[in-house]
Amino acid sequence: MKTKEKPVVSIVMGSDSDLPVMKEAIFMLEEFGVPCEVVLASAHRSPDRTSSFARNAAPRGIKVIIAGAGAAAHLAGVIASQTTLPVIGVPINATPLNGLDALLSTVQMPGGIPVATMALDSAGAKNAALLSVRILALNNQQLRQKLDEYAVRLAKGIEEKQEKLTWSK
Repeated sequence: MKTKEKPVVSIVMGSDSDLPVMKEAIFMLEEFGVPCEVVLASAHRSPDRTSSFARNAAPRGIKVIIAGAGAAAHLAGVIASQTTLPVIGVPINATPLNGLDALLSTVQMPGGIPVATMALDSAGAKNAALLSVRILALNNQQLRQKLDEYAVRLAKGIEEKQEKLTWSK
């Protein structure tokens, strides 16, 4: 994502094949007006690039990192081991194990290396962006207001669906 504003959230993917899932995070951040960047870095195929990214994210002004990866999915943990920024992992279904390998690799971190782990795939990417916005909103009244408005829209959407709901035995 190209933006004139300096990015505050990094969306890191282990492969460009993760983009169809991680675009949900991009869209959600755009909805809230949070500038982000998209970075390809693999814990296994480009470990030096990944380490350099992790070590330099905070000095560049990044506040939150979202890391999406499939298969062994060590990306979020490798990044979290090299930065004190909040890292949010999005496991992606990319193998015959239906994402279980990615989920376990992302969620099962050793003590001292925290990674907030979201659900698999698109719902996880969307929620990772929302959690990023919530973190940023701790020091940003404008983002807090947008989150409040978003919650009202979600509730209103359920009410509208209830009115349209038809059910019979």
